[in-house]
Amino acid sequence: MMKLFNQLLLLTFTALLAWSCMKEQDMAILNTGAIPNVSLSSQDLVLDKEASQTEALSISWQTDYGFNAAAANTILLDKKGGDFSKAASVTTGSAQEKKFKTAELNSLLIGLGLAPGEASEVDIRVQSKLGAATLLTSEVMTIKVTPYSVKLDLSSPWGIVGSAINDWGKTPDAPLYKTDVANELVAYVTFIDGEIKFRQNNDWAVNLGGKDGKLSDGGDNITVKAGTYKVSFNAVALTYKIEKYSWGLVGSAANDWGKTPDLALTYDPSVDLWTAVVNLIDGEMKFRLNNDWGINYGGANGVLVDNGDNIIVKKGTYLVTADFKNLKYTLSTYAPWGIVGDATATGWGDKPDQKFKYDLSTETWYLNNVVLKAGAIKFRQNDDWGINMGSTAETEPDPIAASGPLKSGGKNFSVTAGTWSFVLDLKDPNNASYTATKSK
Repeated sequence: MMKLFNQLLLLTFTALLAWSCMKEQDMAILNTGAIPNVSLSSQDLVLDKEASQTEALSISWQTDYGFNAAAANTILLDKKGGDFSKAASVTTGSAQEKKFKTAELNSLLIGLGLAPGEASEVDIRVQSKLGAATLLTSEVMTIKVTPYSVKLDLSSPWGIVGSAINDWGKTPDAPLYKTDVANELVAYVTFIDGEIKFRQNNDWAVNLGGKDGKLSDGGDNITVKAGTYKVSFNAVALTYKIEKYSWGLVGSAANDWGKTPDLALTYDPSVDLWTAVVNLIDGEMKFRLNNDWGINYGGANGVLVDNGDNIIVKKGTYLVTADFKNLKYTLSTYAPWGIVGDATATGWGDKPDQKFKYDLSTETWYLNNVVLKAGAIKFRQNDDWGINMGSTAETEPDPIAASGPLKSGGKNFSVTAGTWSFVLDLKDPNNASYTATKSK
């Protein structure tokens, strides 16, 4: 009996000790005024696109909780003076440091709406969450940073002018773009029967002509036939080359395997890709050059393969991109945004909305030089009210500003009569925004 009593006593003592330790842990008290103390590796940054994969900024912090704590940490970045309601956020878990590569930081800053090439101030703070109820927030730190444009700059001062392309300058010359080859420029153009020359800055002060692939200053006009071409030009070597060149989509999903011309792709120099918005039916397709099977690509899962398998597609409208250098493609459902309202020429849906175009380099939608009368507008997707964006104001109409937030199903904007241009940033539907510019 005594042995049993001693065992029971030992068990009771052990349980009391465990309970005492647990209560001591439960009673851990958070230090008064405990917040993350943040350090930045730099407070003045000019981001370099050429160093996109190098470290640009390190943010670290320490928090004296008063006990060992497993906090969930988040870094918030916002424009100077913002309230962090639309901040870019980066979670780090229990880690108390984040090293940003240049490209990653630049993407966050462009997403905040900072202008490329311009120095701007950005507020940074860190939040540490303990359990479900405790949120510790650091003081705001401010850095000055200059992001870079994500658009490729393949522009050059050279262009193509002539009766075959722009009626000898009645419209801007067809631009020639930089390539991976030094001094070699390229243009992808459609000619009519006629003549061309090469000139700088849409001006005749410097112009080149010639024949048989050779150029000279002020040389003869170059005769061309109607068609779609790749024009290669070298102002140093004084050479040129004109060759038939067009990429398109062929297949049962596109044109009944060539019964009609292939669905044409166009070159986008801002991303160095070939793109198209196309209507496809259930079936298969491939990419091919010059409406001919001599060079064709198939594949799957975004990878192009020379003479590869047919690509299976479902009926729909798609944004297609193709990178024939790195042999990649994308096929994304395309539902265009439009402007609707009594200020527009199409009214409140009486006719199809005036459509925005998609900018692949910035992942934004833009509509330039649309003529509006005084009235109200909203933005909606695919000529349908199922998805629409308006003002965050409580009452309407809300006068449109130079920029501002958008709200799903929000109130109407009011505009004055004139010529307007708009950009919609809808990458994050919960933080959508617009810019508006009136030119007349």
